[in-house]
Amino acid sequence: MISRFLPVALRRLLKVKVSSRPPAYALIEQPDQLAPLLAALERVDEVALDTEADNMYHFKTRVCLLQFLVGKEVFMVDVLAPLKLDALWSRLAQKHLIMHGSDFDIRLLHDFCRFRPKSMFDTMLAAQLLNRPRVGLASLLEDHFGVKLSKDSQKANWSKRPLTQKMLDYAALDVWHLPALRDILTRELTKLKRLDWLRQQCEAQIEAGLTGFTPPDENDWRIGHSERLRGAGLGVLHAVWHWRQQQAERLDTPPFKVCGNKLLLQIANDAESGESEAAILARVNLGKRHPRLIGSLTAAVRAGLARDPQSLPRRKRSRDPNNAPLSQQEVELQDRIRHDRDQVAKKLALEPTLIANRAQLARIARTPRAIDEILLPWQANLLRHEPALKQT
Repeated sequence: MISRFLPVALRRLLKVKVSSRPPAYALIEQPDQLAPLLAALERVDEVALDTEADNMYHFKTRVCLLQFLVGKEVFMVDVLAPLKLDALWSRLAQKHLIMHGSDFDIRLLHDFCRFRPKSMFDTMLAAQLLNRPRVGLASLLEDHFGVKLSKDSQKANWSKRPLTQKMLDYAALDVWHLPALRDILTRELTKLKRLDWLRQQCEAQIEAGLTGFTPPDENDWRIGHSERLRGAGLGVLHAVWHWRQQQAERLDTPPFKVCGNKLLLQIANDAESGESEAAILARVNLGKRHPRLIGSLTAAVRAGLARDPQSLPRRKRSRDPNNAPLSQQEVELQDRIRHDRDQVAKKLALEPTLIANRAQLARIARTPRAIDEILLPWQANLLRHEPALKQT
């Protein structure tokens, strides 16, 4: 087992020797090319899977490419090609999956075709339970196999066709080493008796992913750090946020590429301070998009200044008791539980939030007896016998 505590030079000597060259693969772009993949899936019980999407380049995220390691064969499916994939999804739903950082992929595939994984081993979750300082796939592959993934392809436009050889090589390497990485992490988890912890984490991640991505809400415009706005700034923020959404959809680009939240807040804060329309816009810098967008932005700022803040959509008061403020007694209990959690995490060399995050601590402080509903079994077992909860 390669320990993160070993000297770097020794760890390098212990690395698994593998080729850094990309494996051979089959790119599936036509319906008649699907048969070998479907046949290969019939011969195996598990599949390594990854996806590539275009969320960095388009307004609505799309699945662009699927990468599979089936046995010792790599298949890549061009999802943007005219392919009928029903047979693929039905076969895949029967397989155990090896994935890395699966949360986004599961949500993406659920929204795309309501795909539900049967079971999974997530190498990122495994690395977190082993308290690895670096849990990204590129880092793990470099640490264990000496393989360096191209950083250029990580942010490539996967919706652009044809896909380049460099991009396809990168995509193939994303799945090629996952079984070997899984085996290494499994040995380490078994030694620490944390393999069942991972099983619980993976099952929970699958269930969470099946909710898909959060749907739009009428209060999405209330971005972070806007809580202090009360007057004209609120109306302007509402107007310019929706202006950004409209421009992003029109240009088919992610909203952050129109402008960032920092600029929206700057405009809103200037309005809140009583600045004139001219003064607000004089400080705006939209970069290369400035000439094309400044006219519509001006109209949005003007409309926001003219709007009565009282007419804006109001936050609906949540009836969920989990969102209610804690009493003083509950706050004190939360602090004691947090202290216990931190002590346990230190002994186990774990990131404390892996045991219970801030929201979960608040829920446990409110209803300690509901700990088994709030946490996974392994997490609850670590805390239930600690002083704070033992005394409740």
